[in-house]
Amino acid sequence: MRKREAGKVNSNLWYLGRKESGMYLLEGEKESMLISAGISFILGDVLAQMKSFGIDEKKIKSLLILHSHFDHVGTVPYFKRTYPELDIYASRRAWDILTMPKAIETMNAFSRMVAAKEGFQEVLAKYDTEWRDDIVGKTVSHGDVLAVDGMEVRIMESPGHSSCSIAAYIPALKTLLPSDAGGIPIDDDIFPSGNSNYTQFEESLEKMKDLEVDYYCADHYGYISGDEARDYTRQTIEATRQLRAQIEKIYKETGDIESSANILTEELFRRHPDYFISKEIIAGVFGQMVKHIAKSM
Repeated sequence: MRKREAGKVNSNLWYLGRKESGMYLLEGEKESMLISAGISFILGDVLAQMKSFGIDEKKIKSLLILHSHFDHVGTVPYFKRTYPELDIYASRRAWDILTMPKAIETMNAFSRMVAAKEGFQEVLAKYDTEWRDDIVGKTVSHGDVLAVDGMEVRIMESPGHSSCSIAAYIPALKTLLPSDAGGIPIDDDIFPSGNSNYTQFEESLEKMKDLEVDYYCADHYGYISGDEARDYTRQTIEATRQLRAQIEKIYKETGDIESSANILTEELFRRHPDYFISKEIIAGVFGQMVKHIAKSM
């Protein structure tokens, strides 16, 4: 079952934000952890939801970044500057990116672009969500285990969507939080966004497919529970194969990366006209995917 409204996911996990972009809070008795950080313009919703749900912000001791794309780290600056003692975790590659001046400039520009598209400029004006060079943190890698009041959060490296992607698995809750290293549950579809390296994306799905999962928690368009969650990664593997075949077919017909990316972008927005990322950004995503697949054909 797919759910897109903010609220309780299971006994210790909350979904916060909006359907198009969300984040999670793993809540223990004495401490809590934010997992992923959404796009910047959801911050107003997140703070209001925390108050409404009775979530104690002061219990939040850590924040886990699952990858460094702008629409997954947007609220980090606010939380780190509001709570300077907050531990921020990310992969080594993510920290490399998040400290690059050019990457920071691009993240802030994309955040402003999408906020304007969705009509949330006032949120960015009200809260300090701009990335600057003051955000530092700790590094995690494959096999590391973090803990929240005794609940293990296991880290898995899952490159392919981005070079810095990691996934989090909470065995006690049978909960997988793959961010975009897994399939995005848009409407009734699955969008496999293997941006940086499509082959690695497929390999990462293979690593996650045998996990025992009752809750599949995506960063875009909410979370999935029950039977669909248990089979979702395998469904994503099939969707990934189908999209690769589609990309190969289109590229054979056009012989051009940009033209192929534009065709794929138009098809995505035909099926999902309210997709919140702009066409310009999505065309760039498909361009990366076509480029990789074309080289491997």
